[in-house]
Amino acid sequence: MTFVLIVITAVVAGWSLVAGRLEGRHVRAPMVLVLAGVVTGVFTQSEIAAALNSEIALRVVEVILAVLLFVDATELPGGRLFGHDPGSAARALLIALPLSLALTVALGAWLLPGMPLVVLLLIACIIVPTDFAPAELLVRDRRIPEKVRSVLNVESGYNDGIVSPLFLFAVILAGSTSQTRTPMEALATAVPFAVKALVAGVLLGALVAWLMNLADRAYWMTEQSRRTLVLITPLLTYTTTVAVDGNGFVAAFVCGIAFRYVRQAPVRRHGAQAPAASDFQLIEDTNSMMTMVMWFFFGNAVVLALSEGVEWPVLLLCAAALTVVRILPIVLAFLGSRFSWRERLMVGALGPRGTTSIVFGLLAFNALPLGSYADTALDAMTLAVLGSVLLHGGGSMAMARLLAPPSSPSSPPATGPASPPLTKPLVRAGGGRERA
Repeated sequence: MTFVLIVITAVVAGWSLVAGRLEGRHVRAPMVLVLAGVVTGVFTQSEIAAALNSEIALRVVEVILAVLLFVDATELPGGRLFGHDPGSAARALLIALPLSLALTVALGAWLLPGMPLVVLLLIACIIVPTDFAPAELLVRDRRIPEKVRSVLNVESGYNDGIVSPLFLFAVILAGSTSQTRTPMEALATAVPFAVKALVAGVLLGALVAWLMNLADRAYWMTEQSRRTLVLITPLLTYTTTVAVDGNGFVAAFVCGIAFRYVRQAPVRRHGAQAPAASDFQLIEDTNSMMTMVMWFFFGNAVVLALSEGVEWPVLLLCAAALTVVRILPIVLAFLGSRFSWRERLMVGALGPRGTTSIVFGLLAFNALPLGSYADTALDAMTLAVLGSVLLHGGGSMAMARLLAPPSSPSSPPATGPASPPLTKPLVRAGGGRERA
């Protein structure tokens, strides 16, 4: 573990020194950390499985997911739940997303006939949610219509929060080496978890934001204390909810929504200045750093998966999840919408996988009994993210040119003030988010 920490900190330090030059050549932090993880994994191959399946790794992944969910949930443009085009975002999140999950489970049952449905559900929750870490330039490319980027932005920010309750239900249903449960028993456990999470998330998110509003009006806070409080809020919510046997991930996501809404209330009602973007700077930098760590461990997982061999049905399932199982539900969900057929194909084709899949994959690897099921979940995560890095990272610009309307300008991606407004922050090189 000491060796791994030395490598991670050294690589991050080295990348930070030359980040500007590397990013100018489209070399992003996730790519650098994955490469470092692969190289390290080659020399520590016998220790990878134990490290990824340790109690420490589990707790680190849980904290990262809680912070990630909170940050995503705070990206409410003007307090709107689904962005500037809520109808289109709702189609992607409430229709296409469930359809993609169901199709993935059905296809998995055909390709992996001996696999329990609950494990297939876990795999679907791992490989279906989108995240822009591997292809952040997509949300800046002016060849892609603004409404397409807006839907993709909102979807990538909210689908992990929507999928996490289903993922945790499947984890409870799958049980462990010592305990398995029926669907009704798992549901009876998951529902109280979710109810407690909703209550805790709303109360703590609204309370902290309200207290911040009061403290701001009384000039009791400093810039640093505001940033610190924003960082502490998801951690406080997660730990408090877990302590009362609630779903800490759902609580963190709901907390972010409540926090953002109440924190913006004085802006709408009293004309006060909006909360400064700098209030979120510390949590975004922390989230960025933790995401870098996740990409490093993803590099380790690549070595572990490839060294043990990958079954072709898992490879085929992941390839389908990145293509047809993603595109078909999007096309169906957007029937009757104002999106053209080309724009529907763009929304379906430009759906990268990243940090969310890595976190869910490592959680499933820890939760499932060691053996074929845990290995299959880890393999699915590895293949889906690796395939997405190749398809949506290296091939994203080619896909944009192919699918862009004929009248779209052939200019390069916008990187400055000319970029159209986005519904949530852009993904930064380290996997964090930069507020528009």
